[in-house]
Amino acid sequence: MTIDLHAEFGSAAGRPALPKERSHKRLRSRRFWPFLVPALIVLTAITVVPWAFTLWMSVREFTVGGTNEFVGLANYARLLVDARFSEAIWHTLFYTFLSVLLPLIFGTLAALVLHREFPLRGLVRGIFVLPMMATPVAIALVWTMMFHPQLGVLNYLLSLVGIEPQGWVFHPATVIPSLILVETWQWTPLVALIVLGGLAVIPREPYESAEIDGAGAWMKFRYITWPMILPFLMIAVIIRMIDALKSFDIIYAITQGGPGTASETINIYLYSVAFSYYNIGYGSAIAVVFFVLVVAISLAMLVLRQKLHWNEMAGAP
Repeated sequence: MTIDLHAEFGSAAGRPALPKERSHKRLRSRRFWPFLVPALIVLTAITVVPWAFTLWMSVREFTVGGTNEFVGLANYARLLVDARFSEAIWHTLFYTFLSVLLPLIFGTLAALVLHREFPLRGLVRGIFVLPMMATPVAIALVWTMMFHPQLGVLNYLLSLVGIEPQGWVFHPATVIPSLILVETWQWTPLVALIVLGGLAVIPREPYESAEIDGAGAWMKFRYITWPMILPFLMIAVIIRMIDALKSFDIIYAITQGGPGTASETINIYLYSVAFSYYNIGYGSAIAVVFFVLVVAISLAMLVLRQKLHWNEMAGAP
């Protein structure tokens, strides 16, 4: 006679839990709550409540010392015809795009150089990452002096090679490229560090096989290095995109959105509306729309990541 051990004793994975086990699980789950509840309270206090208040304020006409009445979607309708807000959106997207692209290019090139063996490599790496350790206000003050049309070192260097002085942050046509220059200088080391982490985990065997097959430096980069570091580049893109979209301190400290409104991003415009003109209701509507814009761009990046299958391209499981 054959005895079915699974039927007789049950399987470890499929048998129902005994009453004592169920009681133990309930007791163990109750032990988590004293640690979980404080975190939920803090998260609600600093995230959910402010956003609920912002949504509530965005449908009201509220000015400090003035009116406070419900206006529905009037603030959002006003945004559709606000030329200054449309201009701020364009400035934000342009600033974000180049503030991500340029550090990505220069950071990748720097990582490829710093990954090689050469004398004093550790010292060079240490000096290279110094810009991202400085405080934004200190960076803004130093670059403002460098951008000065008469006394700035940048125009002096241009004069040495016969180029006319530039207006930099004092001219509407060059103010945003100048701010992007500061952003690129500060955050290229961050991208380089992320890419260096990717280069450090690439095995040596694929390069040895490629050298045996006669592949040159470009072929090895194109078919080995590039696919392997793509997931790390994706991380760098997401980090830089989030940081560039919410950039405020550098822009405000150098230009305050000027000259005129030439460098006014959504954050700067939001600050002006809410804290210079004291129109809290309209400023809240701008904040909600800006939040939706950030979420939409983030979702687009996630969809792009899934379609490109960057993990699989890099050989991730």
